[in-house]
Amino acid sequence: MEEVQQKANPRPAGPALRFVAAGLIVRGGEVLIGQRRPEQPMALKWEFPGGKIEAGETPEQALARELDEELGIQATIGPPVTHIRHNYRHGGAVDLQFFAVHEFAGEIVGRIYHQVRWVRFEDLSGYDFLAADRSLIRDLADGKLL
Repeated sequence: MEEVQQKANPRPAGPALRFVAAGLIVRGGEVLIGQRRPEQPMALKWEFPGGKIEAGETPEQALARELDEELGIQATIGPPVTHIRHNYRHGGAVDLQFFAVHEFAGEIVGRIYHQVRWVRFEDLSGYDFLAADRSLIRDLADGKLL
């Protein structure tokens, strides 16, 4: 009987995981949200500003950098609020760390967004958010996190 050798798969099974830091930029009873541009993946979906954590960065450093790049603000990154892992149907996966941002310097400019908007927590559910953000939206609207 001939033995068949199996080659090890160099890639782990399952979707590629992206590590992301996002900010809940709060002003009174409102939070800042951004809408993706029509030409982007998941076009016109709403999200909380932030982005990929680069090698060598802490989540807080990544978020401060991303908020400067995306919105033109210098943010004071507050405490962690929640951590969500989500697998998208198209195969991507994201590990999201959300942080409170109560203070920032500079004028908000939506450099990468179709539009940015201040929204009351209780009104968040009326926006078409990315699937990964939906449980967070419910908790924020219910006053559970901030």
